Amino acid sequence: VWTIALIRFSKIVLKQLAWLSKKGRFIQPQTLPLFDNLVRVVIIGLAIYITFRIWGIDMTAWLASAGIVGIAVGFAAKDTLANLFSGVFILADTPYKIGDYVVLDEGRRGKVTHIGIRSTRFLTRDDVEITVPNSIVGNSKIINQTGGPHTKFRLRVKIGLAYGSDIEEAREILVDIAKETEEVCKSPEPRIRFRTFGESSLDHELLCWVNDPELRGRVTDRLNLTIYNRFREEGIEIPYAKRDVYIKEMPDKQ
Repeated sequence: VWTIALIRFSKIVLKQLAWLSKKGRFIQPQTLPLFDNLVRVVIIGLAIYITFRIWGIDMTAWLASAGIVGIAVGFAAKDTLANLFSGVFILADTPYKIGDYVVLDEGRRGKVTHIGIRSTRFLTRDDVEITVPNSIVGNSKIINQTGGPHTKFRLRVKIGLAYGSDIEEAREILVDIAKETEEVCKSPEPRIRFRTFGESSLDHELLCWVNDPELRGRVTDRLNLTIYNRFREEGIEIPYAKRDVYIKEMPDKQ
């Protein structure tokens, strides 16, 4: 009776902790079934141990056997246990959540579609779903492009201007193009940075923001196309790598 009462009481307590928990707590709605089962196993185990002690049964041999079995099971299922514990820590620490856009350690980009106890699933830009064991995710560097104070993502569009170009005019055109692009955020405002003197160009970078990292490729394509057309209309040269060869002296003809 007391065992059943303790199980029910622990279930109520865990539910309250799960719904009242904040970011960074282990007990959350996602991990509630796991902790519920663990508490049940502990309570039932203690109840059996106390019952055997009351009956005067020596539990030393039983505990030794259970320890040996536990070690054997641990070695046999070490990968599964590693994924299990990593899944619990991921759910508790919440480095990302479902719907976040992340970059994996190997360079793949995708949206988180499922976070489970054993594995995490990502949907790439090619609409291919990748399932990664949580033990690998837990030991990898994950870049959450949707994390931070907001979901906005900054685009960096590199532009080279020919030496002798009117830089101020080109910079005004680039800012106007960014402001006229629908997907580009109005705040923060687009800006231009003169990065360096290149071998054949004055290297600039257009910095602007979009509301979702998933828009990066589409907006970059639109900006590049618009920049090329506007520069061609305005007569602003986009240089390419070239070499001028000067012959100091022509060889004598034999």
